[in-house]
Amino acid sequence: MLRVSALFTVPGDALAGAAAAGARPDHRTLLAIGTSLCLYEAGMALNDWSDRDEDAVDRPHRPIPSGRISPAAALTAAGALTTAGLTIAARAGRAPFTVATALAATVWAYDLRLKHTAAGPAAMASARALDLLLGAAATRPRDTAPALRAALPHAGLLAAHTWAVTTVSRHETQGGSTTAPLAALATTLAITSTTRHALRTAARGRLPAAGQTTTALTGLAYARTAIHPLLHTALNPSPPLTQRAVGAGIRAMIPLQAALAARAGAPGTGLALLGLAPLARRLARKVSPT
Repeated sequence: MLRVSALFTVPGDALAGAAAAGARPDHRTLLAIGTSLCLYEAGMALNDWSDRDEDAVDRPHRPIPSGRISPAAALTAAGALTTAGLTIAARAGRAPFTVATALAATVWAYDLRLKHTAAGPAAMASARALDLLLGAAATRPRDTAPALRAALPHAGLLAAHTWAVTTVSRHETQGGSTTAPLAALATTLAITSTTRHALRTAARGRLPAAGQTTTALTGLAYARTAIHPLLHTALNPSPPLTQRAVGAGIRAMIPLQAALAARAGAPGTGLALLGLAPLARRLARKVSPT
């Protein structure tokens, strides 16, 4: 129910936010990561509770419809994890707590009301953007406004990718859509182009050699992870290929976060995040991230 294979996509939000804010990760960044992990898992539990009737038809093997977990237990877990996440955020400071509260509200609104509406992808995109901004706010609590302004472009890129993946995911069980994967493919290519822009900036001497190399490597990893499954789904929008594209899109968040960190001048963080990608891919073979 908690999709542990997708957890590898969470720490990079806060780390990319810290890099975008021009700060080194510290203990407050770790508090932001802890908050993110709790709220992400709260969303997973709440999603299964909200979708229990739909899953009984389309995914009877899921924990709630199969009877392995009761609806009450899932809802209780969602509430407990949300409380834990906000408690951790409060220890990081007032500004991180405010961002975390907005993030928690977005998660609950998505799962309870917005998931099956036209606002669903926007809500998911907002949640990922807020998660990155949480890292920026937590790492620079005394300069929150400048930190958030500096992190906004990176949050926007992560939100665009999340929007695209969420739009494709709405066709996981039924398939049949070529428009969604084509739009997601266009979005992925547009985001990939920011890597080339970063390299052009580097060529003018504004990015160190380590940053150049890491930006190129992580950008290539992002494109390679996301583009091929989306292309296959656009050509054949069957449920299995659509689910594969969604899973790849979720995993592609890791090299995207790495690219954002490297582009912000933190190549070490970028390389460390990129190292999570093989672990996520291996675990995804045993536990689906969707």
